[in-house]
This record gives sequence, C-alpha cells and structure tokens, in this order.
Amino acid sequence: MSRVASHAGSWYSADGARLGQELQGWLSDAGEPEAQPVRAVIAPHAGFSYSGPAAAFAYKEMIPDHIKRVFILGPSHHFYLSNCAVTAQAIYETPVGNLKVDRAIVDELQATGQFDTMTKSVDEDEHSIEMHLPFVAQVLKGREDVTVIPILVGALNEAGEARFGSLLAPYLADPSHFFVISSDFCHWGRRFQFQPGTNAPQGEIFKSIEALDREGMSLIEAQDPAGFHAYLKRTRNTICGRHPIAVLLHALQVLNTSNDVQVRFLHYSQSSAVRSKSDSSVSYASAAVTIKKK
Repeated sequence: MSRVASHAGSWYSADGARLGQELQGWLSDAGEPEAQPVRAVIAPHAGFSYSGPAAAFAYKEMIPDHIKRVFILGPSHHFYLSNCAVTAQAIYETPVGNLKVDRAIVDELQATGQFDTMTKSVDEDEHSIEMHLPFVAQVLKGREDVTVIPILVGALNEAGEARFGSLLAPYLADPSHFFVISSDFCHWGRRFQFQPGTNAPQGEIFKSIEALDREGMSLIEAQDPAGFHAYLKRTRNTICGRHPIAVLLHALQVLNTSNDVQVRFLHYSQSSAVRSKSDSSVSYASAAVTIKKK
C-alpha cells in the first residue's frame, strides 16, 4: 500500500524535475554543512514557497553516506491523537522518488503497545510529515536501501513526551539513524487567535515575535524539556511541533549520560514582517543535533 503525495500540486510542485531543481537550489543556497556529524534536525513544514529555503538549512546537514533509516516525527494538525501513531503504508510517494517504509521497525514500535496506527485518510490529510519527504528523497537520491519511519505525534502531556522520548532514545542512539523533527514556530495573527506584542513600537511587532521564538529556541538548545514546557505554558507560543520537539528533548536527556550532545539553530525567518494587527506571519527555524560518544 502506498501513501500518495497528497499535497503535491498545491503546497509544492508535482513536477518531479521542477521540484528537484527547486530543492537542489535551496540546498545550494544554504551553503556547506556546519555541524557534522548531525543525527537529527528540526525543520519547518509549510508550503515550500514559504519554508523551503529555511528547511534547506537543516537538510544541508544530512549526509547520506552512513544513513540507513530516517525517522520523521510530525505533529497531528487535523486528527486528535493522545499518543503517537505509525503508518500502515509500505511506500511514501514523492515527485522526486518514492521512499520505502521500514515495516520491521514499525512492527517493533507497535509491539511496545504504545503506538496507534494511522488510517490512510489521516495519513494523507496530514502535511507535517509529507512536507519533509521530498527533501529526504532528494538528499538520499541513489540510496534505495534507506528506509523511513514516519511517526505522527499527538497531543501528549509532559509524562507522555518523556515516555516516548525514552522509547525512541535507543533508535536515536544508533549512528545509522537520522531523525527529522517537524515544526513551524510562532503562528501570529487574528486567524491564529494569537496576537501578543501588539504594544511593541510602531511597526516592530515582528521583532517581539522573534524575541518570543528565540526564547523557546534557547531552551531547545539548552536541551531543557521542563523549561520548554514551562515556557509554552507561560507564553502560549503557537509552536505546532512542540510535542515532537519535547519528545526529542527527552530522548536527548537519556543520551546525554554517555554522549556529548549539542543542539544548534542554524536559521530563523518569518513568512512576513508583522507591523500591524491586521498582518499575520508564521516563523520558520532550522536546527541541527550532533551526538558524539564521550
């Protein structure tokens, strides 16, 4: 069974040749890798005309030579889920090449009793995982042996974030595994029912949005899941991938006992500069995670 590229033709080009050129152009513009060896990235999942260039700053750090499996953790936007879910599909289609799901690892995860299974409609309605597939397929071109493990992350409480972080930590510890954490940052505007900082100096609301995001980014770089949770509770910042990010932070806490772990943000941008209450924007941030044995 295959999951079709349901957002191709609307959120990004359905033409494989054109999409491949766009992806390669963004990757080239992002420059050379900075933080090797990278084992995980945080990257946005908006339409590529908005977030493609920002996501490339994460994917330029993805060196395919030693990667065997790619885990992609994305938040559930449309379907309420109280835990995490894996896919029932065998293939994830993209215009630049299809990706094979690692059914053996999916079966291992299901055997824990902690994971639900996405229906095909839930799988195809969700964009948070799909928007990473073309980048993964582009970077891994020629590596048909590499498999993917898509995981839809639900509205976990703090204990659930810790539980799934501990469960996934052994997979993150494997140097042949690469983790993608899917998240946009602040969604600001009336349509998002989130408009803090309107008392900022005339025309500078976008600066208060960046300050809000960077406070959260600093806690992520500090690998502080409790601090990140408290920050979200206090600010209500609309970071849609907050649960996948928190799962990553808890997994890193497990690995920190025997590894030197670093998280570094490589890029930050906004879809537009908010200057008045009638404006809106979404923030995009890309980060890289390195894990080295002590």
